[in-house]
Amino acid sequence: MSIGTIFFQMISLLLMIAAGWLATKTGLLDDHTNSKLSPLIVNLFNPLLILTSAANAVGSIALLTLGLLALISLGMFLFLIAAGMLLTPLFTHDREQRKIYQLMFVFSNLGFIGIPVVSSILGAEYVVYVTVFILVYNLVFYTYGIAWMEGHLSRGAFRSMISPGNLCCLLALCIVLLGIRVPGFVLTATGYLGNVTTPLALMSVGFGLANGDLRAIFGRPKLYLFSAVKLLVLPLILLFLLLLVPRDVALLPVCLVMFGMPVGNMPLMLANQKGIDASDCTALIILTTLLCVVTIPILLSIF
Repeated sequence: MSIGTIFFQMISLLLMIAAGWLATKTGLLDDHTNSKLSPLIVNLFNPLLILTSAANAVGSIALLTLGLLALISLGMFLFLIAAGMLLTPLFTHDREQRKIYQLMFVFSNLGFIGIPVVSSILGAEYVVYVTVFILVYNLVFYTYGIAWMEGHLSRGAFRSMISPGNLCCLLALCIVLLGIRVPGFVLTATGYLGNVTTPLALMSVGFGLANGDLRAIFGRPKLYLFSAVKLLVLPLILLFLLLLVPRDVALLPVCLVMFGMPVGNMPLMLANQKGIDASDCTALIILTTLLCVVTIPILLSIF
């Protein structure tokens, strides 16, 4: 796929964000509606998109490929944990804020934004690969992420791993590994419902932009520096490291998109739970999501 095609695909995603911004400003989308949309996306539409991708991939993905992806995703998180520890002091010296910045380096928006981006740019058949990254993400988040914030692991953290998204990812992998054939009429229904994921997820980002403090989001050089490191520098280092090991060339585009995803919502949720000021985190979720419209085509044009 050419850089021009990728860029215009990302522009189409940006237009969906703009649609959410416009809907919010005109009163069509409000806090109540958005609060209902987010659980639908996470617990229904996203899982159905994953299952549809898995069902369509039956017979075309080897077990070795999934195992390789699991190792790549685990390596990605280990690298980001180390990078975060080195780089976080450059952005803040406050002890509590350092916890949040560390989590922002490590935990990107692989599902809510990653799945729509992969589906739009690479095709729905690639979404099944994202499930591996999501499963490893949740394993790392509910172990390292919780322990980083709390100072220890808890049973409640492990119970939190049992969610519709994780169960759906496991089911998707079972469908692929066991070669389960899903009836065509079921795939038609899940496909239509799953395709709702992309526009609704991006409109939700537009909602956040419409309600955000624009000066706090776009007027601080420190946030642009963080975004450049998060969206370009670290993904390029990860790409270089990936090229040093045996790999399936077909996986590179998916891995690059995963490497270059924006800051996710989970650090914000933990900050709110602990009563830590999350203004930087909120601003960076929106800023990095918007900037990835430019940085993802740059990353994909390199390899």
